[in-house]
Amino acid sequence: MSRSYGQYCGLARALDVVGDRWNLLIVRQLLIAPARYRELIEGLPGVATNLLADRLRELETAGVVERRLAEEGNAIVYALTPWGAELREPVESLIRWSTPLMARGPGGDHFCADWLVLALSALLAGKTAARRSSTVGIAVDDRLLQLRTTRSGMDVSLHDGRELDAVVRADASIVLGLAAGVLTLDDTLGLVDIEGDEAAVRTVFNPQGPRPGGSVRR
Repeated sequence: MSRSYGQYCGLARALDVVGDRWNLLIVRQLLIAPARYRELIEGLPGVATNLLADRLRELETAGVVERRLAEEGNAIVYALTPWGAELREPVESLIRWSTPLMARGPGGDHFCADWLVLALSALLAGKTAARRSSTVGIAVDDRLLQLRTTRSGMDVSLHDGRELDAVVRADASIVLGLAAGVLTLDDTLGLVDIEGDEAAVRTVFNPQGPRPGGSVRR
């Protein structure tokens, strides 16, 4: 790398690789999914194209990022190497640590609903002990995410077309508050629309147990 703290310390050497501006946000995008260069530009509002190219080249040289052929067509996509993918744990820890910083809402900051894939994965980790498998859609702005819960854990991704047990529609700040546990579904009456099986939704956002009832729309 072109810059170094020059310290024999694990944190310093890690920051030599991913501490530059934009690097961890590039990692965020690639933790969501491998992406083409244009998709990275769209998912990183405010980044200059030449700076993104420089950062990708540096991360590739360091062994964090690699280029691959897309699954369909001949396009090149950027993806994390197995070593780069190990950044998921520290990145998700930082997302959990950021909860007090997120409480004031977006203000004038950019927001992309796809970022919720990583945020929900981080905030819901270890909180849900599902008694049954279910798939809940989270609709924010014009995007639909899915949360699949099983006895072994939870998987968060963009909707892949599978049938959903329920769909939750709400603003991003409400969804984040529910996932972080600072809000409950009962706190958000009138702010959250649930279509389908409310018990499945409460399995995700109210792990202590669903309230009696069946499928509702509110």
